[in-house]
Amino acid sequence: MSLQVFLTLCTLVTLYFADEVPLSASQPRGSSDYAPLLRSPKQNGIELSKFDSDNKHIGNPSANNTGNGYEKNYIHNHAEHVGDASESIDDGPGAVLVKLLTSLRHLPPGMHAVLVVMALTWLSWFPFFLFDTDWMGREVYHGDPKGDAVVINMYDQGVREGAFGLLLNSVVLGISSFLIEPMCQKMGARLVWAMSNFIVFACMATTSVISLISLSEYSRGIEHLIGGNSAIKIASLVVFALLGFPLAITYSVPFSVTAQLTADSGGGQGLAIGVLNLAIVVPQMIVSLGAGPWDALFGGGNVPAFVLASIASLAAGVIATLKLPNLSDSFQSTGMHFG
Repeated sequence: MSLQVFLTLCTLVTLYFADEVPLSASQPRGSSDYAPLLRSPKQNGIELSKFDSDNKHIGNPSANNTGNGYEKNYIHNHAEHVGDASESIDDGPGAVLVKLLTSLRHLPPGMHAVLVVMALTWLSWFPFFLFDTDWMGREVYHGDPKGDAVVINMYDQGVREGAFGLLLNSVVLGISSFLIEPMCQKMGARLVWAMSNFIVFACMATTSVISLISLSEYSRGIEHLIGGNSAIKIASLVVFALLGFPLAITYSVPFSVTAQLTADSGGGQGLAIGVLNLAIVVPQMIVSLGAGPWDALFGGGNVPAFVLASIASLAAGVIATLKLPNLSDSFQSTGMHFG
């Protein structure tokens, strides 16, 4: 019920404050946002020279009126045909994918390193997103959703504690968002992003250590560990909260870095962000399809996926430190650069 009220409130706020600007049919077609990434400067220069020569030819006063009228009608009809064809291509079902894949050939220098680091970053985040509460219920509270009533109750209690840990994570994330811009201006976006990956590596490694200690003590049959050790519970919640800081960096710094890199290419930020999103969804599909068989390969549980996440975050931190370009200190975590 509370979720429905919240969604209704968001819808009403959007309808009240949103200002929709209709696109006029007679509005001139300008250069699209993806053009700088799809065409090289040489191609742009050739097209510009052709356009200038055509304008000079049209404006030649020595031509007779009949020729000028025929040429104007031909050029007008040809422009309409090209415009319609271009519009149909741009609006085609596979146009977006074609633009994304084509832009990979003309990315600015340093953008490929950003894509690699982004993919490894999200490869380390998605195991936590998928299995965080399940990890609390199984490895920390030693519950099982398919067991008897007592074990099911322990699992449910662990899931609720995991949800509380996500609340702490969100609080830390919100507070950390105010610190990102001054940190990037002082340290540089490259080091801040690399630092976030090293923090994720430490936290993911800690979850693996907590799991091993908890399962080891539980396997010894200590009765007071039924439902989990209180020290292990607290340590798990601390890990949940600490992960809010690198998550705030992951949600903002890569996109601002992409905007800064593409600003010098004359635009194309929109398509570059689309390419950057590919580095998010591909790891998500990999983890979604491969995490289950990967865990089953090592006997089940969530520890194998968390170990893989720690390795990916460590690799992301190292590559970010060595390969990401150095950007100017005039970093802004909000807004985009438009050339």
